[in-house]
Amino acid sequence: MTGPELKQLRADLSDALGKRLTAADMAKLCGLPSAGGADTIRRWEVKGTTAAATKVLRVLAMASERYPIMDSFNVFDRHTVHEKDRPARRAEFRAQMREEVLKRLG
Repeated sequence: MTGPELKQLRADLSDALGKRLTAADMAKLCGLPSAGGADTIRRWEVKGTTAAATKVLRVLAMASERYPIMDSFNVFDRHTVHEKDRPARRAEFRAQMREEVLKRLG
């Protein structure tokens, strides 16, 4: 994930949660230590993230409507889910992702 992509993700998650996320919040979401974690996020917002952080952030990004639900999480387009039920199921999933992000923030 590039630096500008991470900056945009922080803005998009802030919008989805209705709460401005700080660099310290993003550090917490990435599992970085509280000492120096925010500085790491600020560096990543310039240079880009590590591969491990990118994996975590792509999962958390699904809390925002601006990001697709990753194929490994997409159980909504299977034949076992009626087409008319799929939008509601996707909305429920995104709500669960937002709850998970908020839970991680404490």
